[in-house]
Amino acid sequence: MSAGQLDASERPEMDTLVEAIAILRELLDIRIAKQQDSEHFFQEEDGEATETIARVMRTIVPLKTLGQAFELSLFEATILLCCAAQAIHPEFPDLLAIANKKAELNYTTFQLAIECFPEPHWDALTESSPLRRWQLIHCAKTPELPRASLQIDEAILHYLMGEPYGDPLLSKTITAVPVRSRMGIVLQPSYETIMTQAVSVLQGSTAMSPIVELCGSLRQSQRQIAIRISQQLRCPLYSLSSRAIPRDRAEMQTLAMRWQRWFALAPGLLAVEVNDRGSTAEQEHRALVDAFLCLVQVPAIAITGERLHLSHEVVLTFDVLPLNYQEQLELWQMAWEEDDRDVEISLQHLAAQFRISAATIEMASTAVQSELDLTPADIGDRLWEFCRLQTRPALEGLAQRIEANITWDDFVLPEREKAILQTIVTHVRQQSTVYQDWGFSKKHKRGLGLSVLFAGSSGTGKTTAAEVLACQLKLDLFRIDLSAVVSKYIGETEKNLRQIFDAAEQGGAILLFDEADALFGSRTEVKDSHDRHANIEVSYLLQRMEAYQGLAILTTNFRDNLDRAFIRRLRFIVNFPYPKAPERSQIWERSFPKQTPTKDLNFQRLGQLDVAGGNIKSIALNAAFIAAEVGEPVMMKHILEAARTEYMKWGQSLGSAEIRGWNLSE
Repeated sequence: MSAGQLDASERPEMDTLVEAIAILRELLDIRIAKQQDSEHFFQEEDGEATETIARVMRTIVPLKTLGQAFELSLFEATILLCCAAQAIHPEFPDLLAIANKKAELNYTTFQLAIECFPEPHWDALTESSPLRRWQLIHCAKTPELPRASLQIDEAILHYLMGEPYGDPLLSKTITAVPVRSRMGIVLQPSYETIMTQAVSVLQGSTAMSPIVELCGSLRQSQRQIAIRISQQLRCPLYSLSSRAIPRDRAEMQTLAMRWQRWFALAPGLLAVEVNDRGSTAEQEHRALVDAFLCLVQVPAIAITGERLHLSHEVVLTFDVLPLNYQEQLELWQMAWEEDDRDVEISLQHLAAQFRISAATIEMASTAVQSELDLTPADIGDRLWEFCRLQTRPALEGLAQRIEANITWDDFVLPEREKAILQTIVTHVRQQSTVYQDWGFSKKHKRGLGLSVLFAGSSGTGKTTAAEVLACQLKLDLFRIDLSAVVSKYIGETEKNLRQIFDAAEQGGAILLFDEADALFGSRTEVKDSHDRHANIEVSYLLQRMEAYQGLAILTTNFRDNLDRAFIRRLRFIVNFPYPKAPERSQIWERSFPKQTPTKDLNFQRLGQLDVAGGNIKSIALNAAFIAAEVGEPVMMKHILEAARTEYMKWGQSLGSAEIRGWNLSE
C-alpha cells in the first residue's frame, strides 16, 4: 500500500500528514538515486523539496503544535515525521532499508537523517535537543548513537494521528478529576475569595510557573476549590498522589518532564495531593514533594494538611478553614428550600454542630430527600445521623470509638452532679442560639470551647457519664489513647493532638481523654530542653481546647495533679464521689439486663459490698457467667463467688461484715 492509500476518510488532518509522508518518500528516493554517485548529503538543488515539505508540515496542525511547543527545527520535525511514517506506513521500513543499504537497517537513524533531510545540524543528536529531552523519540542503546534505531514515542504518535493527547506512562499515576454535582460546585464566600486570588495569579503568570498551596484538613473542600480554579482557567484538573512521586531522581525528572509535555500539548492543571506519612518518613516525604514541584516548571496546585514551606520561587499559600456557621447554614438552606420552622431549626443545629464540605451537605440532602413521607422531625434525625456517619471516619484511625447506648435511667449519680451533666447537654444543644443568633461568637473569639473535667477515683462512673452524654446528644464518643498521643520526640505530641482536634471538628465528636493528668500535668520549672518542651505541649493543648467548639471531656483520678492554668479554662468540673451504700444498691439494681434470669437478689444487702460502680459491673458480669455454667439464675451465692474473685485481684479478702445477712441457703 502506497502513502496515498492511507485511510484519511475519518480525519481531515490525515490528508496533510499523508502528503507530507509522500514528500518524505521523495527525499528518500533522491537519496537512493544518488547513492551510486556517492552524493551522501542533502544538496542545494533539492531546495524545492525542502520548501515543499516545510510548507506541508506547517499545515499539519499536531506537528505544527509540536514544533512550536518544543521549538523543533525543520530538520528535527522531519526526523519526527520520518519516525511516524516508519510506524504507520507498511512500505516505509523497506524504503529505509534500501536508503541505509542494509536489509536489517529498516529504521530511521540520525546518520540517515543528516544525509537525507533538509537543514541538518549535529546537535539534534544531543540529550539536550528537543527530540531527546522531551522524549519525542527514543534511541536504541546500540549500536553507536548516529546509527541507533529511532522510534517515535507512542503518545506523540497518537497525537500526530489526531487523537486527544494522553500519556500511557502517566495514566497510572496522574488521573483526571471528574466533576459530578447536580447543583454544580458552589463555593461559599471564604472559599470563593481563595479561588479568585489563585486564578488571578495563575492567569497572570507568563515566564513564572506559580504553585498554589491549599492547606488544611478538609480534603473535600480543598478539592472543590481546585476544581473551581481549573474551571475558571478552562482547563481540566488532574490529580497526582504524592506517594506516586518516585524517590529516584532520574525517575522523578522523567515524571516531571512528561507532565510538562502533557501541559504543553493539552493544557491542564495538576493538583498534587500530599498524603501524610509516619513521623520517621515525613521530613523525607516533604522534601520529595518539594523537589518534584520545583522540577515541574508549570503552574500546579499542592493540596496538603500543613504548610510545606516550598523552595519554589513563586508560591501562593492559602489556609482552607472550615466554613463558618452562616456559610454552612446557607448551604443547607439552598439544598432544602423548605418553608418549615421545624426543618429550619434542624438545619441550624446541623450547621452549628458539623463542619463539613458543600459536597457532603449536598450528598446528605439528596439521600434524605429520596425518602418518602418524612415528618420535619424525621428529616432532622436522618440528616443528623447521616452527617455523623460521614464525619466519623476522620477520627477512626486516631482514637477508639465507644458505642454509647447508656441512658440517664441506667446511670447512678448524686442529683447535684447529674444536674451539671444535664447543663452540659444544654450548652451543646444551644450553641447555635447563643453563639450565632445572640452574637456571642462575634464578641468572644476565644474561650468558646466546651471543656469539662470528670474527677474521681477509678470506677466511679466517669466514662459511663461520657457515654450518657454521647447517647443523649446523638454524637460519637472517641476515647483518646494517650500512649499513642504522647511522644518522646519533640513536636510529635503537638502533631498528634492537632490531627485529633482537626478530625474531631468536622463532626463535633465528643473527645474523652482518660487519665488526663498524664498529658495535662502541671507545668514545671524549666531546667532543661525536655522541661521546656513538656511545657510547650501543655500550652499548645490549652490553646486547642479553647478553640475546639465540640465537647472535650477529661477524666482524672488525681485532680490536684492537673495544671492550674488548665483548670481555669474548664467550663465545668464534675466530681464523681465514691458511692455510698444506697447508691451502690441502685447500681446493683441496674447492673443486670432485663433478659437476665435472677432469683432472690437482695440489692440492699449487695450495697454492703464496699466497691465502686466499675467493680460492681465486673462482679455482676462474672456472676452471670458462673450461673450460666451451672444452668441456674443469678443468685446471691454466684455474686459471692464473683466478689471473692474480684477482691483477690486487689490482694484483699472479702470481710464478713460486707456479706452479713446474705441469704446463701441455695
